[in-house]
Amino acid sequence: MTQNHSAQLLKDVLPAAAPGEAHATSGTGTRTSTGTGTGTGAKASGGLSPRALEVAESLQKSVISPSVLSGFVRLADMAIVGIIGVVALTGGFGGDSAMTDILATLGIALILTATFLQAADCYQIPVMRNIVSHGARMTIAWTLVFAALFMIKTFGGLLDGIADEQYSIWFGLGLATLLAARFTVSLFVRKWTKDGRLERRAVIVGGGEAAAEFIHEVERQPNNDIRICGLFDDRKGSRSPEVVAGYPKLGTVRDLVEFARVARIDMLIVTIPLRAEKRLADFLKTLWVLPVDIRLSAHTDKLRFRDRASSFIGTVPFVDVVHKPMADWDSIAKRAFDLVFASLMIVLLAPVMVATALAIRMESKGPVLFRQKRYGFNNEVIDVLKFRSMYHEMADPLAKKVVTKNDPRVTRVGRFIRRTSIDELPQLFNVLRGDLSLVGPRPHAVNAHTNEKLWDEVVDGYFARHKVKPGVTGWAQINGWRGEVDTPEKIEKRVEYDVYYIENWSILFDLRILFQTPFALLKTENAY
Repeated sequence: MTQNHSAQLLKDVLPAAAPGEAHATSGTGTRTSTGTGTGTGAKASGGLSPRALEVAESLQKSVISPSVLSGFVRLADMAIVGIIGVVALTGGFGGDSAMTDILATLGIALILTATFLQAADCYQIPVMRNIVSHGARMTIAWTLVFAALFMIKTFGGLLDGIADEQYSIWFGLGLATLLAARFTVSLFVRKWTKDGRLERRAVIVGGGEAAAEFIHEVERQPNNDIRICGLFDDRKGSRSPEVVAGYPKLGTVRDLVEFARVARIDMLIVTIPLRAEKRLADFLKTLWVLPVDIRLSAHTDKLRFRDRASSFIGTVPFVDVVHKPMADWDSIAKRAFDLVFASLMIVLLAPVMVATALAIRMESKGPVLFRQKRYGFNNEVIDVLKFRSMYHEMADPLAKKVVTKNDPRVTRVGRFIRRTSIDELPQLFNVLRGDLSLVGPRPHAVNAHTNEKLWDEVVDGYFARHKVKPGVTGWAQINGWRGEVDTPEKIEKRVEYDVYYIENWSILFDLRILFQTPFALLKTENAY
């Protein structure tokens, strides 16, 4: 199969969505998997075999992103170099330097430090694990920084205002502090490695000889950080034995959807040959709803792909099909955005929330807040807060009956706060708690339905909207898809816009949605 042919296959399975016209792509994510595993024992509750549940429970701890860890170590290095440099250059140790010389020296030193430490591989996780090698590389890199500074001073005619004694103090204090900090980092990295926190957890889709060859190839790679957690395959018998290269088969591909809801895994590796188009397409339609990386192993196909479509583990090639959304630094930026803006909005909207609470209390008996079970990230059930808009005795926490126009269960205050979405404001506290994001697909009730059909039965790929945290507001809402959902088209449109948001997320996109939300709330025709 050619590169263009394989790319067309992936495009057909996972079609791209145009702005405002995102497609509800196929998917078969289910609330409870019902596929039957092979040779994995009797099914336990929830559809997974006891063996699969045992493995899933061992993968409950979240992993630490190597790129985020190395990023924080970089920041710590720059802070140490900068602070020690300021102390050495302004502390009166043998010189009275001009501010321009001090700033120039600090700037050049920071650039040299970043360059030499990177060149010495001081930010690679395998290097950080080895205390002796780590310390030696740091010492050499730091020495080269000052060798370069002295060369600039001696032969470049720059930085003459800095005394040699100041350089010596900076070098000594800086080296001691950097080594102490990196020693601490090494201890933590070794502990996290032992605890399985610094690894990429992978599940293999497929079995038999192809999977065995892939496993042996990956295990031969030096400094491999892939932890294979098991295999899932629909085939039985000799074509797909119960144990492949020492790893057990945990169930079928449909079981994998539920397994990934329970276990914290990072990557699905499909070892089926790219030429098996139909089988490959069926797998991708089932699995793309999960919030993980999906890669196709190309080690048996001997094909070459464009850089942006391929990646490697050592020398093992992959085709990158689906990327985990908002991973690594994106997730940190998203969380910081949520904390800053949610806190600011709580302060600004506090008078509105207090007035709403008083109005609810004065009109009808019962609590001011209403808690409802809704689906959160990766299908986790969360308690979402709202201002109570119904009479307490008529409340519907399970969302068995859709709220309609002039619904007698809704109070007069409730009608107003529902039309204006004021009833959603307590969800800002869900954001601070980490259950919700400020912007994202709106969380739906666990029993939400239309025409007696649950929404995941109405829309293929419905659960793809749970690949990120749900939000207080979202792309679908500001485009008019809010309020009552009484037709399949309305929930289909919500999912289309939610998937488009996930695939095109950025901080600027969040800001755009956030600032457009007040104007979107003026359209109240579907909000009852």
